[in-house]
Amino acid sequence: MIIDFKNIVYLKQGNERQQLAYAAIVKHQVLEKLGDYNPILTGTIPIEIDLPESDLDIICHCKDHKRFGGFLVKQFGNETDFKLATTIQNGIEATVATFSADKFEFEIFGQNLPTEKQNAYRHMIIEHRLILKKGNDFKQAIIELKSKGLKTEPAFAKLLGIKGNPYVELLKREDNLN
Repeated sequence: MIIDFKNIVYLKQGNERQQLAYAAIVKHQVLEKLGDYNPILTGTIPIEIDLPESDLDIICHCKDHKRFGGFLVKQFGNETDFKLATTIQNGIEATVATFSADKFEFEIFGQNLPTEKQNAYRHMIIEHRLILKKGNDFKQAIIELKSKGLKTEPAFAKLLGIKGNPYVELLKREDNLN
């Protein structure tokens, strides 16, 4: 079943960790506060391949990094372990805020790119479709590789026999999974 990842209501019926994530996001009104930036929860928790230390990755479309950074400080600056940085990722400027709340680390990531076109969202959709296609044994093998220290995309690449940069090569499979 393809999930509408743009609406976190699916987490309410998910596994225990997804339900806890939903509660934390709602309690801290994270998506409501970020509403003007078209936020989407991405990463491993939505597709149930997370580890206990996995964070809540929320991507945003921000056109003005200075303004977005100031907004993040205003909204979340008082949260535990709050940090803010602006860097270049994949040749695109990115503003990233991290903080801890309710046993989760939150990472809010903003680029001047629509959220549906950002790599985090695209990777998650591809990975979700691959899991649906390959089944539970494949999903468990991904989790096992991740528990041994592999990052998500390299774990997928290893199981699929993909050579080269796993972050780039996975994106090349996007059209074949629709």
